[in-house]
Amino acid sequence: MKVLVACELSGVVRDAFRAKGHDAWSCDLMPCDGDNTYHFQQDVTEIIYDDCWDLLIAHPPCTFLSNSGALRLYKGGKKCNGTDRDRWDNMVKGAVFFRLFLCADIPKICVENPVIHGHATEIIGEKYTQTIQPYQYGHPESKRTCLWLKGLPELKPTNILTKPECGYWDNQCPSGQNKLGPSPDRAKVRSQTYTGIAEAMANQWGQEKLILGPTQRIISFEETK
Repeated sequence: MKVLVACELSGVVRDAFRAKGHDAWSCDLMPCDGDNTYHFQQDVTEIIYDDCWDLLIAHPPCTFLSNSGALRLYKGGKKCNGTDRDRWDNMVKGAVFFRLFLCADIPKICVENPVIHGHATEIIGEKYTQTIQPYQYGHPESKRTCLWLKGLPELKPTNILTKPECGYWDNQCPSGQNKLGPSPDRAKVRSQTYTGIAEAMANQWGQEKLILGPTQRIISFEETK
Protein backbone atom coordinates (compact mmCIF):
# COMPACT_ATOMS: atom_id res chain seq x y z
CA MET A 1 0.00 0.00 0.00
CA LYS A 2 0.93 3.63 -0.41
CA VAL A 3 0.80 4.99 3.16
CA LEU A 4 0.92 8.62 4.32
CA VAL A 5 1.64 9.27 8.00
CA ALA A 6 0.79 12.92 8.53
CA CYS A 7 2.21 15.15 11.26
CA GLU A 8 4.82 12.58 12.28
CA LEU A 9 8.34 13.61 13.32
CA SER A 10 9.58 10.35 14.80
CA GLY A 11 8.98 8.11 11.79
CA VAL A 12 7.86 5.30 14.13
CA VAL A 13 4.57 4.52 12.35
CA ARG A 14 6.07 5.06 8.91
CA ASP A 15 8.95 2.69 9.64
CA ALA A 16 6.60 0.02 11.01
CA PHE A 17 4.75 -0.04 7.69
CA ARG A 18 7.95 0.09 5.65
CA ALA A 19 9.22 -2.93 7.59
CA LYS A 20 6.18 -4.79 6.26
CA GLY A 21 6.99 -3.88 2.67
CA HIS A 22 4.64 -0.93 2.21
CA ASP A 23 5.56 2.33 0.49
CA ALA A 24 5.10 4.48 3.60
CA TRP A 25 6.02 8.15 3.98
CA SER A 26 5.87 10.57 6.90
CA CYS A 27 5.14 14.28 6.53
CA ASP A 28 5.64 17.31 8.76
CA LEU A 29 6.82 20.90 8.56
CA MET A 30 9.90 19.85 10.54
CA PRO A 31 12.58 17.32 9.53
CA CYS A 32 12.21 13.73 10.71
CA ASP A 33 13.98 12.81 13.94
CA GLY A 34 14.94 9.47 12.38
CA ASP A 35 15.69 8.60 8.76
CA ASN A 36 14.76 11.62 6.65
CA THR A 37 14.84 9.61 3.40
CA TYR A 38 11.13 8.81 3.36
CA HIS A 39 9.91 12.07 4.84
CA PHE A 40 8.15 15.00 3.21
CA GLN A 41 9.19 18.19 4.99
CA GLN A 42 6.32 20.35 3.81
CA ASP A 43 2.69 21.29 4.36
CA VAL A 44 0.67 18.07 4.27
CA THR A 45 -2.12 19.81 2.33
CA GLU A 46 0.26 19.96 -0.64
CA ILE A 47 0.29 16.16 -0.99
CA ILE A 48 -2.80 14.78 0.77
CA TYR A 49 -4.93 15.41 -2.32
CA ASP A 50 -2.62 13.40 -4.59
CA ASP A 51 -4.60 10.51 -6.04
CA CYS A 52 -2.18 7.83 -4.85
CA TRP A 53 -2.66 7.16 -1.12
CA ASP A 54 -4.29 3.92 0.06
CA LEU A 55 -3.98 4.60 3.79
CA LEU A 56 -3.72 7.79 5.83
CA ILE A 57 -2.67 7.83 9.47
CA ALA A 58 -2.74 11.36 10.87
CA HIS A 59 -1.55 12.82 14.16
CA PRO A 60 -2.82 16.44 14.06
CA PRO A 61 -1.56 18.75 16.85
CA CYS A 62 -3.66 18.46 20.02
CA THR A 63 -2.46 21.63 21.80
CA PHE A 64 -5.78 23.45 21.52
CA LEU A 65 -8.03 20.39 21.19
CA SER A 66 -7.12 18.26 24.20
CA ASN A 67 -9.71 17.97 26.95
CA SER A 68 -6.98 18.49 29.55
CA GLY A 69 -6.50 22.06 28.30
CA ALA A 70 -10.16 23.00 27.82
CA LEU A 71 -10.20 25.56 30.63
CA ARG A 72 -7.33 27.43 28.98
CA LEU A 73 -9.81 28.54 26.34
CA TYR A 74 -11.04 30.98 28.98
CA LYS A 75 -9.14 33.86 30.51
CA GLY A 76 -7.43 32.77 33.69
CA GLY A 77 -8.85 29.29 33.23
CA LYS A 78 -12.34 30.39 34.32
CA LYS A 79 -15.45 30.55 32.15
CA CYS A 80 -16.73 33.55 34.10
CA ASN A 81 -13.80 35.58 32.73
CA GLY A 82 -14.85 35.05 29.12
CA THR A 83 -13.01 33.38 26.27
CA ASP A 84 -9.36 33.83 25.47
CA ARG A 85 -9.88 34.93 21.87
CA ASP A 86 -6.44 33.91 20.61
CA ARG A 87 -6.65 30.41 22.05
CA TRP A 88 -10.24 30.03 20.89
CA ASP A 89 -9.29 31.01 17.31
CA ASN A 90 -6.40 28.55 17.42
CA MET A 91 -8.77 25.85 18.66
CA VAL A 92 -11.09 26.43 15.72
CA LYS A 93 -8.18 26.30 13.27
CA GLY A 94 -6.93 23.10 14.90
CA ALA A 95 -10.35 21.44 14.70
CA VAL A 96 -10.75 22.42 11.03
CA PHE A 97 -7.28 21.00 10.30
CA PHE A 98 -8.27 17.80 12.13
CA ARG A 99 -11.42 17.50 10.02
CA LEU A 100 -9.39 17.90 6.84
CA PHE A 101 -7.95 14.42 7.47
CA LEU A 102 -11.31 12.82 8.21
CA CYS A 103 -12.70 14.19 4.96
CA ALA A 104 -9.74 13.19 2.80
CA ASP A 105 -10.57 11.16 -0.31
CA ILE A 106 -8.49 8.19 0.83
CA PRO A 107 -9.93 4.66 1.23
CA LYS A 108 -8.52 3.96 4.69
CA ILE A 109 -8.13 6.64 7.36
CA CYS A 110 -7.02 6.75 11.00
CA VAL A 111 -6.84 10.08 12.84
CA GLU A 112 -5.26 9.91 16.30
CA ASN A 113 -5.54 12.33 19.21
CA PRO A 114 -5.92 12.41 22.98
CA VAL A 115 -9.43 12.84 24.37
CA ILE A 116 -10.64 16.15 22.94
CA HIS A 117 -13.08 18.63 24.47
CA GLY A 118 -16.66 19.23 23.37
CA HIS A 119 -16.01 22.51 21.55
CA ALA A 120 -13.57 20.82 19.18
CA THR A 121 -15.78 17.75 18.81
CA GLU A 122 -18.66 19.96 17.70
CA ILE A 123 -16.54 21.43 14.90
CA ILE A 124 -15.04 18.09 13.90
CA GLY A 125 -18.54 16.65 13.76
CA GLU A 126 -17.62 13.03 14.48
CA LYS A 127 -16.94 11.11 17.67
CA TYR A 128 -13.95 8.80 17.93
CA THR A 129 -14.33 5.14 16.96
CA GLN A 130 -12.30 3.61 19.79
CA THR A 131 -9.78 4.38 22.52
CA ILE A 132 -6.51 2.53 23.13
CA GLN A 133 -3.84 2.46 25.84
CA PRO A 134 -0.09 1.73 25.60
CA TYR A 135 -0.44 -1.03 28.21
CA GLN A 136 -2.63 -2.93 25.73
CA TYR A 137 0.35 -3.14 23.37
CA GLY A 138 3.18 -4.16 25.66
CA HIS A 139 4.19 -0.79 27.18
CA PRO A 140 3.82 -0.41 30.97
CA GLU A 141 2.41 3.10 30.58
CA SER A 142 -0.96 4.83 30.48
CA LYS A 143 -2.04 7.38 27.88
CA ARG A 144 -5.63 7.16 26.68
CA THR A 145 -5.66 7.80 22.95
CA CYS A 146 -8.66 8.12 20.64
CA LEU A 147 -8.79 6.80 17.08
CA TRP A 148 -11.21 8.03 14.41
CA LEU A 149 -11.38 5.24 11.82
CA LYS A 150 -12.76 5.06 8.29
CA GLY A 151 -12.45 1.95 6.13
CA LEU A 152 -10.46 0.25 8.90
CA PRO A 153 -11.34 -2.27 11.61
CA GLU A 154 -10.74 -1.36 15.23
CA LEU A 155 -7.17 -1.91 16.40
CA LYS A 156 -6.96 -5.06 18.54
CA PRO A 157 -4.78 -5.25 21.69
CA THR A 158 -1.66 -7.36 21.22
CA ASN A 159 -0.09 -7.63 24.68
CA ILE A 160 -2.22 -6.47 27.62
CA LEU A 161 -0.12 -5.80 30.73
CA THR A 162 -1.26 -5.88 34.33
CA LYS A 163 -0.98 -2.68 36.35
CA PRO A 164 2.06 -2.74 38.68
CA GLU A 165 1.51 -3.56 42.35
CA CYS A 166 2.25 0.07 43.24
CA GLY A 167 -1.08 0.98 41.64
CA TYR A 168 0.16 3.27 38.86
CA TRP A 169 1.97 2.95 35.55
CA ASP A 170 5.62 3.74 34.84
CA ASN A 171 4.86 7.14 33.32
CA GLN A 172 2.62 8.22 36.21
CA CYS A 173 3.19 9.70 39.63
CA PRO A 174 1.39 8.08 42.62
CA SER A 175 -1.62 10.34 42.08
CA GLY A 176 -1.97 9.07 38.51
CA GLN A 177 -0.75 12.21 36.72
CA ASN A 178 1.88 12.05 34.00
CA LYS A 179 5.26 12.57 35.63
CA LEU A 180 7.03 13.99 32.57
CA GLY A 181 8.06 17.45 33.71
CA PRO A 182 8.02 20.67 31.66
CA SER A 183 10.71 20.92 28.99
CA PRO A 184 11.16 22.27 25.45
CA ASP A 185 10.72 18.73 24.10
CA ARG A 186 7.79 17.69 26.29
CA ALA A 187 5.14 18.01 23.58
CA LYS A 188 7.23 16.09 21.05
CA VAL A 189 8.01 13.29 23.52
CA ARG A 190 4.36 13.01 24.58
CA SER A 191 3.12 12.89 20.99
CA GLN A 192 5.42 10.10 19.78
CA THR A 193 3.57 6.89 18.96
CA TYR A 194 4.54 3.84 21.02
CA THR A 195 6.31 1.20 18.94
CA GLY A 196 3.89 -1.51 20.09
CA ILE A 197 0.96 0.49 18.77
CA ALA A 198 2.75 1.30 15.50
CA GLU A 199 3.56 -2.38 14.96
CA ALA A 200 -0.05 -3.34 15.68
CA MET A 201 -1.21 -0.83 13.05
CA ALA A 202 1.20 -2.22 10.46
CA ASN A 203 0.41 -5.85 11.28
CA GLN A 204 -3.37 -5.48 11.40
CA TRP A 205 -4.06 -2.74 8.86
CA GLY A 206 -1.28 -3.67 6.46
CA GLN A 207 -2.62 -7.13 5.62
CA GLU A 208 -5.22 -5.98 3.11
CA LYS A 209 -4.81 -4.00 -0.07
CA LEU A 210 -7.42 -1.87 -1.77
CA ILE A 211 -7.64 -2.64 -5.47
CA LEU A 212 -9.31 0.23 -7.30
CA GLY A 213 -11.41 -0.77 -10.26
CA PRO A 214 -14.98 -1.50 -11.37
CA THR A 215 -15.63 -3.78 -8.39
CA GLN A 216 -13.74 -1.65 -5.83
CA ARG A 217 -13.15 -4.84 -3.86
CA ILE A 218 -10.77 -5.50 -1.00
CA ILE A 219 -8.44 -8.45 -1.52
CA SER A 220 -6.03 -9.96 0.96
CA PHE A 221 -2.42 -8.91 0.98
CA GLU A 222 -1.47 -12.55 0.30
CA GLU A 223 -3.41 -12.49 -3.00
CA THR A 224 -1.24 -9.65 -4.30
CA LYS A 225 2.06 -11.50 -3.91
